[in-house]
Amino acid sequence: MTKAAAYLDSASSEPLHPAARETLLAAYERGYADPRRLHGPGRDARLLLDNARAVVAECLEVRPDEVTFTSSGSDAVHRGLLGLVKGRGSGTTAYAAVEHSSVVHAATWAGQAVEIPVDRLGRVDASAVPVDAGVVAVQSANHEVGTLQPVADLDLGASLFVDACASMGRLPLPRGWAALAGSAHKWGGPAGVGVLVVRKGVRWLNPFPGDDRIDERASGFENVPAALAAAAALRAVVEERDEVNARQRALVDRIRAAAGEVPDVEVVGDPVDRLPHLVTFSCLYVDGEALVTELDRRGYGVASGSACTASTLTPSRVLEAMGVLTHGNVRVSLTRDTTEADVDGFLAELPGVVRDLRARVGL
Repeated sequence: MTKAAAYLDSASSEPLHPAARETLLAAYERGYADPRRLHGPGRDARLLLDNARAVVAECLEVRPDEVTFTSSGSDAVHRGLLGLVKGRGSGTTAYAAVEHSSVVHAATWAGQAVEIPVDRLGRVDASAVPVDAGVVAVQSANHEVGTLQPVADLDLGASLFVDACASMGRLPLPRGWAALAGSAHKWGGPAGVGVLVVRKGVRWLNPFPGDDRIDERASGFENVPAALAAAAALRAVVEERDEVNARQRALVDRIRAAAGEVPDVEVVGDPVDRLPHLVTFSCLYVDGEALVTELDRRGYGVASGSACTASTLTPSRVLEAMGVLTHGNVRVSLTRDTTEADVDGFLAELPGVVRDLRARVGL
């Protein structure tokens, strides 16, 4: 019988933060109307939307008029990156080899895209950026292995786009970017809310058909309650992140050490300069889907394979770009409520699960 599950896949989606849940229910009572309208309910909705934008701006230390709410993190990525490409008008679009698929899809769709290699830790080689690049996309932190990228150290003549979906709220934003994207469900806000930040004065043009809404950078009817709930969750996460990060980093250090002691297991990503809540390791001679299934049967929900695809059978493009072991890949990412007991139980099960799966194939 499966015991109560320990959800260890917050990098895919963090459970809804209590602050978001409370705000969402209250906002549905006042935020249903069209914020463009002049009647009372419309003014209420506009006030809530403006408040959400102001809270997000304060948390990210940017201007409120630089913040746009989109329909998802991927939508924010597409609008941010393609808007810079259109604003530049010409030049190559370069992206790090470990970028999320939404970045890769947008860059290749725009044409003249080139990939920037990374080292075995997943860190971008800044010296390999093409000199003719008009736009460069480098994530703030890798979504699969947690390695932080040296965004603030990049001295480029190009416009810099940053996918901050994995780190927004958990860590302060880096410096030096022209446009940046985040995703609310990654920090405990509701799904279906992305955040696009475009610096004032940068060369950005809307790459898609315009819309007569509140914010010219977005399109479609604004989900005011969800935006307000996302802002409430972000504020709560920022306020508590020092304590949460310290606790999660200590737990991840334990997982890194214990996983590394299992025979033929490679722990990947930077061991120090990384996201505090995430660790990835690969197990030789083990099928990733079988590993995830067996751990789930024991009550531990983890991820495997590429974080950018629906199937765990798909080899991780990120790990392949890093040149590390891709067999039996497991990504463990802690929630704000993950306990020492959860980690103790996971580490107690892991060696036996790996051993049993290898035994099935005669190893």
